[in-house]
Amino acid sequence: MKTGLFFGSFNPIHLGHLVIANYMAGFSGLDEVWLVVSPHNPLKNKNGLANMYDRLEMAKLATDNAKQIKVSDIEFGLPQPSFTVDTLTYLNEKYPARTFALIMGADNLFSFKKWKNYEVLLRNYKIFVYPRPNIDLAEWRNHPAVTITDTPQMDISSTFIRKAIAEGKNVQYFVPDAVLGFIDSKGMYR
Repeated sequence: MKTGLFFGSFNPIHLGHLVIANYMAGFSGLDEVWLVVSPHNPLKNKNGLANMYDRLEMAKLATDNAKQIKVSDIEFGLPQPSFTVDTLTYLNEKYPARTFALIMGADNLFSFKKWKNYEVLLRNYKIFVYPRPNIDLAEWRNHPAVTITDTPQMDISSTFIRKAIAEGKNVQYFVPDAVLGFIDSKGMYR
């Protein structure tokens, strides 16, 4: 079973995340995609990060009917901040019958050499990359571990959505209805 791991804060999850996950599950040769909700990305500021259980619940609400997309809280029980190489070591021990691959945006691949033990990741895992505007991936184009996909680009970010909610703007078609209902019920990002 080839499982793509799409790590993220999902603060909140939005249609851009879901388009990427769906594309990877349906068009890249992966059998399924796990959205791995990260408690804290070591390369990002923790300020403004919603409660990890709320972010997990929003991801579950967004993927409720998705057959090939699952939500994982695997990093909740691991030391923080979460390092991908450590999470993969744990997952390989827990699920020896699975083959794991990474899913990341071109912006993450661009800064990939800052990641802990990135060489181990390149040596042991396939990396499926979705395009981002204005990111040059020439350095990675012919790397045997890297597959640059034709995932549709949607220039939506969680930052944009949080800011819009704080300003009282309508984000109805940027996040699934169930997620928007959850955000409203909790008064998040106001």
